[in-house]
Amino acid sequence: MINILLFAHLQEVVGKSKLTVELSDVSVAQLKEWMEQQYPELSLQQMMTAINEEFATDTTIINSGDTIAFIPPISGG
Repeated sequence: MINILLFAHLQEVVGKSKLTVELSDVSVAQLKEWMEQQYPELSLQQMMTAINEEFATDTTIINSGDTIAFIPPISGG
């Protein structure tokens, strides 16, 4: 089981700020693909990802008990 934290417009699309899912031993890329299948209006390809508060790449493996955060790009002026 993993916990997924969602921020900004991702919360609006999913309707929650946190999800708990029965997945483990998947890569970040596989989790993004799974999330996009569950919520077709999501696009996670440009999102930064953190696992247990450490930035991760798409090839990083997610283990049971991990907390994943998808962080949208920040814009401003």
